[in-house]
Amino acid sequence: MSTILLAIIVGAAFGFTLDRVGATNPNYIVNMLRLKDLHLMKTIVLGIGIASVLTFSGITFGLLDVGNLSVKTAYIGVLIGGAMLGIGFAVAGYCPGTSLAAAATGRKDALFFVLGGLVGAGIYMASYSWIATTGVFGKVLGGKTTVGPITGADYSSIIQSISGETIGIILGIVFIVIAILLPGKKNEAVQAA
Repeated sequence: MSTILLAIIVGAAFGFTLDRVGATNPNYIVNMLRLKDLHLMKTIVLGIGIASVLTFSGITFGLLDVGNLSVKTAYIGVLIGGAMLGIGFAVAGYCPGTSLAAAATGRKDALFFVLGGLVGAGIYMASYSWIATTGVFGKVLGGKTTVGPITGADYSSIIQSISGETIGIILGIVFIVIAILLPGKKNEAVQAA
């Protein structure tokens, strides 16, 4: 029961945060994708950077148990699904997380997006046995693979010479710097051009 309660609390906090940064407004998302207003992108990139630095620093200093981390299998279908998600994200201005938070705020368009996602998931489940025969579940880069080897984890890695923790911390810092350097909105002269 405590796991469910924790999930509800974390989910509510995440949804509240999404709403506060404007991610429940599809216009903000579309303007981000059009590179007109990068405030939301700054927030996303900064969050990824901070999470990466904290996670891999925690692993480095023994504060996080690597056994609690899970690397998902990479396969061709993930690439296809990611492309489909990206197209839907650009057209609707929602992704699954932002649509649920937006629906919770009362946005009807988000409710239709959520319902469409559920219908799509149902179609996927109903056709799963056929989809499995198409080869889209072929592993990419060996499946469960990390960029660099992570101490205490039994995953293959692409780069053997640098630890995964170091790569994670460096990439996190790079994301933080990018977030700081990104403009919130394009300046007026660029928008007029």
